Amino acid sequence: MKEDEMNINKSATPPLAPELIEQFRKIVGERHAITDAADIEAYVTEERNLFHGRSPLVLRPGSTAEVAAICKLASEHRIALVPQGGNTGLVGGQTPHNGEVVVSLRRLDKIREVDTASNTMTCEAGVVLQIAQQKASDVDRLFPLSLGAEGSCTIGGNLSTNAGGTAALAYGVAREMALGLEVVLADGRVLNVLSKLKKDNTGYNLHNLFIGAEGTLGIITAATLKLFPKPRAVETAFVGLKSPEAALKLLTIAQGEAANALTSFELLSEMAVDFSVRHGIDVRDPLSEKHPWYVLMELSTASDDARTPLETILTRAMEEIVDDAVIAASLAQRNNFWKLREEMSAAQKPEGGSIKHDISVPVAAVPAFIEEANAAVVKLIPGARPVPFGHLGDGNLHYNVSQPIGANTADYLARWHEMNAVVFEIVLRMGGSISAEHGIGVLKRDELPEVKDKTAIELMRQIKAMLDPLGIMNPGKVL
Repeated sequence: MKEDEMNINKSATPPLAPELIEQFRKIVGERHAITDAADIEAYVTEERNLFHGRSPLVLRPGSTAEVAAICKLASEHRIALVPQGGNTGLVGGQTPHNGEVVVSLRRLDKIREVDTASNTMTCEAGVVLQIAQQKASDVDRLFPLSLGAEGSCTIGGNLSTNAGGTAALAYGVAREMALGLEVVLADGRVLNVLSKLKKDNTGYNLHNLFIGAEGTLGIITAATLKLFPKPRAVETAFVGLKSPEAALKLLTIAQGEAANALTSFELLSEMAVDFSVRHGIDVRDPLSEKHPWYVLMELSTASDDARTPLETILTRAMEEIVDDAVIAASLAQRNNFWKLREEMSAAQKPEGGSIKHDISVPVAAVPAFIEEANAAVVKLIPGARPVPFGHLGDGNLHYNVSQPIGANTADYLARWHEMNAVVFEIVLRMGGSISAEHGIGVLKRDELPEVKDKTAIELMRQIKAMLDPLGIMNPGKVL
């Protein structure tokens, strides 16, 4: 798929005058104002190579004050800015499509405070998610946000996209893990609503405006995050079963037995597992025979033994739901289970073009959605190979569709929006969402007005106009 097929706004951004580049350079320092095309390349290309942007300048501020000075100068001269974290986004939200200036937050990488009494951690936007997880662990706490890109994605990006992940079933999504934010507005003002308080009824909840806004309202520079007690025992099972309906029954049993101890419940199709085993490095199927569907489930408890409830769940389910299962006997085996899951996105690349959908439907509707969507995409493109997998516990599926074997990849990807229309129609009819955790960016921007409440779209536009009247904050994204 080419960018022009995605209706990206191609309006040219005026060239950046040398004297303005020099003014920006003075804010961040010589080393942190990048103008060399070869060095800029890493900031304008995203990991799937689906989008390729262009920029005359990448700025790498090292403090909130420098971000504020950048925004103030940009506002004075109407210079469009694209905030960027780890550049791991999947919908083109972090890409400068029209020659905007990139503001990379990676140097804002300090953990300002860890407060174990309040169970909070205050991080700057450029802190890598894995580092935040480790800092929490170092003080016997858990920061539960967990994503495939956690080794390179950043806290600011996680919040800007309202990231989900594999632990959302128990802990919620990024929005629910943030108590407060520090945000630089388009005109350079700093909004400081950092807070450790769980109870604060002093007016509008302003920080939530910026979570999930993808940098279109302001630039998140720091956040106060919730920490949780560190689990004493984690038990993981890999389960083979016949259908999504069976997986849903297993989920009901697991929630009844384990309640909040059930922290992950991943549904994996046979094709998704097959791709991982075939193309992943050191990946194998934990079960001796193939099954039409699999579940990767995990329990985390404050006691020293989670095995008893997990064994109880599987014993009950074996009677009529589960065909085979194995409980990880070691940390290495648990890591192998999760490696199979984490390789699923990358393992689709060798199979050719993949049209991806990050959708959610009510949990009870997941089996019906899969059945109906599978039939619809194969009818649209005979030979297309659905590869559904994802977070059954919260109704979020990565409904990816690989090209027919032997098909021309470019011709297949040219039908991206055509397939979107087919899949999204089913999603919306079932009361679901076309974007569960990846955001809107430019990939789904043009579909948004068709699927979201009209009044909601009007309010979003009014909020954007109030906070960014010049339209310089990540223009062309979301709206």
